Amino acid sequence: METLSKLFGGQARVRIMRLFLLNSSKNFEIEDVVSRSRVMKNNARKEINVLSAMNFIKQKIITKDGYRGAKKKVVAWSLNTSFKYLNSLREILVEPSLLLQENLPERFKQVGKIKLMIVSGVFIGDSKSRADVLIVGDKLKKNVLQKVVKSLEAEIGKELDYAVFDTEEFKYRIDMYDKLVCDIIDLPHEKLIDDGQLSTYISKK
Repeated sequence: METLSKLFGGQARVRIMRLFLLNSSKNFEIEDVVSRSRVMKNNARKEINVLSAMNFIKQKIITKDGYRGAKKKVVAWSLNTSFKYLNSLREILVEPSLLLQENLPERFKQVGKIKLMIVSGVFIGDSKSRADVLIVGDKLKKNVLQKVVKSLEAEIGKELDYAVFDTEEFKYRIDMYDKLVCDIIDLPHEKLIDDGQLSTYISKK
């Protein structure tokens, strides 16, 4: 992330560009950009102005429901899908191998003792994945986990689909051939943390 920040003029710009690149069909108001990217409002406005000036994003007026059902017009921005260097930027900013270099196991270390951590989806460039992250562990700090996920979402620019289980529930779901768990395991993925025990349990099924 540090190298990209230097290359593109700061962490705030990288986060906002990733937000638009990974949500190409969505419109974002300034409040959406601030909350999703976790960038201060003044900085967000500044970066939006820069990105709009270079035609990376385009401004539009959208209509949304207001107070008591009344319609109101608001300013929003969306990705300019005809931007000349869009594909090149997408390869640089949302390249799965780069996302995996965010030292994910270390980021989740504060959550507690994780026995198994699997990543797929956005981290390996597979849109068919049922989840981006699967975590198995006992006595995990769920509030800390949510903070780590929110921080990652801000950096990556996409809301993450994740599943968390304690050891016994995970084994039960394996035994019952739970569709979500089985899909995650059967589809392409990367194991970032593996104590060996759960992998052995899975392989026997």
